[in-house]
Amino acid sequence: MIDFIHTHSTRLYTIAAAALALVAYFVDGLPTGLILALVAAILGTGGAVQRVEDRKTAKALHQEPPAAS
Repeated sequence: MIDFIHTHSTRLYTIAAAALALVAYFVDGLPTGLILALVAAILGTGGAVQRVEDRKTAKALHQEPPAAS
């Protein structure tokens, strides 16, 4: 499961952000504090996702390219 999350962290982040936006738009009467807390959590998660992607990019830069077939 951890490998799946690590591999698809950007996709999972975008799904969570889109779901939050849809819920905030379509559900009437949600407390503003709850929405702001969820937005802060999503923004914090975005920073973590960016660091994961940066590590994957740095690792790929240090590998030999695949041989042409």
